[in-house]
This record gives sequence, C-alpha cells and structure tokens, in this order.
Amino acid sequence: MSTTPRIAIVGAGLGGLVCARVLQQHGVPVTVFERETGPRSRSQGGTLDIHEDTGQAALHAAGLFDQFLALSRPEGQEWRLYDRHATLIRHDQADDDDLSRPEIDRGQLRALLLDSLTPGTVRWGHLARAVTSLPRGTARLHHHDRTGEDFDLVIGADGAWSRVRPALSDAQPFYAGVTLVEAHFDDVDHRHPDIAHLVGRGTMSAKAGHRSLVLQRNSNGHVRAYINFRGPRNWHAGLDLADTQAVRARLLAQYQGWHESLLDIVRDNDGGFINRPMFVLPVPHSWQRVPGITLLGDAAHLMPPVGVGANLALLDGAELAQAVIARSSIDEALDAYESVMLPRAADHAKTAQQMLTTLMPDSDSDDAVFPDSLWPTSNLPDPHPAHTS
Repeated sequence: MSTTPRIAIVGAGLGGLVCARVLQQHGVPVTVFERETGPRSRSQGGTLDIHEDTGQAALHAAGLFDQFLALSRPEGQEWRLYDRHATLIRHDQADDDDLSRPEIDRGQLRALLLDSLTPGTVRWGHLARAVTSLPRGTARLHHHDRTGEDFDLVIGADGAWSRVRPALSDAQPFYAGVTLVEAHFDDVDHRHPDIAHLVGRGTMSAKAGHRSLVLQRNSNGHVRAYINFRGPRNWHAGLDLADTQAVRARLLAQYQGWHESLLDIVRDNDGGFINRPMFVLPVPHSWQRVPGITLLGDAAHLMPPVGVGANLALLDGAELAQAVIARSSIDEALDAYESVMLPRAADHAKTAQQMLTTLMPDSDSDDAVFPDSLWPTSNLPDPHPAHTS
C-alpha cells in the first residue's frame, strides 16, 4: 500500500492474534483491543485439535509452526467411543508420525501467539462499545469510556457477542437447542484413575440419543468433561447453578440407566459445573461491504463446536493479514478476503449444523454411533467461552 494503514483488531482470541502476528511480520503496525484485564485473567478453555489445512496453515504463515509442534500433543488424537453401557464401540489411535491434527491447550496456543507480538500490541482492559463507518472508507472505534479512535481498518475478532458485528449485520446468535455443562478433573492419573482409563490419551465420548458424555485430556494431568444434551435453555429452572450438589442431582437424573463408570463423570468431578448453552449464527451469515470494517472467527460465523471453529478463526486471521499485505488498498484486501471467507464459512457452518443434528438428534432413541463421515474429525466439543451467554 502507498501509505501504512492504521489497523485495529477487537479481540485477543486466536484469530485476532494470528492476524496481528502476520501483519507485524510484514512491517504493518496493528493494535489489539481486549476487554480482559490481562493474559491470565480467566481460563481460556480446553484442548483444540489443529488441522493441517486450516489452523496449521495459519501457524505456518505466522512462522510459529515449529513452536506449536513443540507444545502440541500428537498422542491426543486418540479417540474412544462408548455406548451408554460403557461398551467400547470404537477406538482410534494416531500413528506416531501422524501430525494431521495434534492437540494443544487453547491457553498454550494463545500464549504462544501473544509472546510472538511486539510488546504493547495488546491493550488490555479495553472494551469496544461500537464501530461506525466514516467518510473516505475509514472507521471509528468507540471505547467503553466514550472516547473514540479512527482507523483505516477495524477487524471484529471479538467472538459470539461481537460489538463490531452490528456495523455490518443485524444477525444475533441464537440458542441451538443443545447445552454443554462443563466439569473438571485434576491430577487425573493419580486422583481419578478410572476417569483416566476412560479418556485414554485423548478424547472419549459416550452417546445415547440426544445425550452424551465427553472427556478430553488436556496437559498436566487435567481432564475436562462435557455433559451434553438437547433440551430447553432453562433446563436448570429452579436450580442455583452455584449449588453443586443440586446441579449434580439434576444431571444424574437425566442420565439414569447409564453405566456406573460413566456416571462417575457427573458424580466425581473436582469443583462445580459450568453451564454453556450453545449459540450459533444464522447460516449463511453474510453482509454487504462496509468500507474499513470486517469480521473473522466466531464474530463472522459462530457455529456448533464440532472441531472447526478455532481452526477457521486461525485461517481467517492469517488470510486477512495476507490480503492486507498483498493488496494496494484496504477495500481490495477486503474483497479478496471476504470473497473466500464467507462462502467457506457458510459451507462449514452448514456441515456443522448437520453434524450436530446427527450427534444430538431430537429424539431420544437408544444407542446410535457416529457415522464414518463424522469420525473422528468431529472432535465434539470445543466450547469456546465466547459461546456462553
């Protein structure tokens, strides 16, 4: 470009950070605005399987692939599928040299991206209030303190409840009919050996009808559990979600008749439960071009957490940065980026909705297994915290 563009990224998630990293690699300055007060102000979620053709491609573009491999867990690609009687139906293990989708903790990947940026790139504790389009193709970012800054490009990478999205689209996330209730196990190999046996080195799922129980091994002996079911968003009506024993009793009632070893996932977790109703955007979600403003990741295409969301966010971020670097104007860059990203996102979102319907049907018929077309790339779930209300 003839002049260096002023670029703001709203949201220090994976997609926004990889975008900032690629821009900085090519000498383009960028500022990231993040509402969190610091890099460790909250948990960043569970484990992610990073795919060759999407997330790994983005990390190659960012020059961080080798560092990612050093942190990743290829053995985490192991997958076990049980029925509700705890009968092992299928067990897949990756070869030692299989790097098609190694696992990594979301927090570790985010830390890797943050550490790769120029110090001071992220402005912590800055909540974006809104974005408005200005004449001559620029945009104004309105901060929570009622001040504003003007940029040539404002990128909404701020997740499900994006403050940037309303500048482009009236679409709002809606409840997908499925809730994930999260639980945790610490030092699992020593304190919870039966849970460690169920999950193995990677992920396990036990499924019957519109209910499932999922375990995912994270690093450092930590396992996250997801109690997943189709039902009303207010399934906990009359409960205090902070009352662990009352929530546990309600959940156990939903899984009556399941094998005792599986019910231990609900009975023996460390600490309480976290309610995560699943929200999605309409499919397809698109918008008419607004100069100087665009979206990536969940802000653009929030979809069911079937293992593609984080990968697409990473790819979006890298490709948007590359478009800015390669084109002579921001408008040309947005043409190049959105013409690829929007149809790709629509295809993935449609597939994700179909997978969710198959994995979590409306009926409560007895044990159904994953079709081969969904195995094992549908690493359900990846409940990014942005999915919560």
